[in-house]
Amino acid sequence: QVQLEESGGGLVQAGGSLRLSCAASGRTRNSYNMAWFRQAPGKEREVVARISWGGRSTYYADSVKGRFTISRDNAKNTAYLQMVNLKPEDTAVYYCAADENYSGTRAYDYDYWGQGTQVTVSS
Repeated sequence: QVQLEESGGGLVQAGGSLRLSCAASGRTRNSYNMAWFRQAPGKEREVVARISWGGRSTYYADSVKGRFTISRDNAKNTAYLQMVNLKPEDTAVYYCAADENYSGTRAYDYDYWGQGTQVTVSS
């Protein structure tokens, strides 16, 4: 069992930056893949980025490539999502997800989820 808690969301102007954090607790001794998803009102949850346990394998959605960076510090049981040059279309609730086996981009295949943190980008 892994519990996840996101933090770092807030209100920023277009072009601004935010860094989201995802702290894992519970049974974190096993390796696990981590990912960030987001969901805007009226839209389906979509993958933003993912990262493997060792951090050498990453994936980014086309909409955020070049602007977002996913990273992790396993010693701190924490993953991060650095977001720069934010756009109004980035406005959504951002969720952290983890799984001991799955490392893809499908939300329904991840076992563990945080409660989400709101990111609002004003125009």
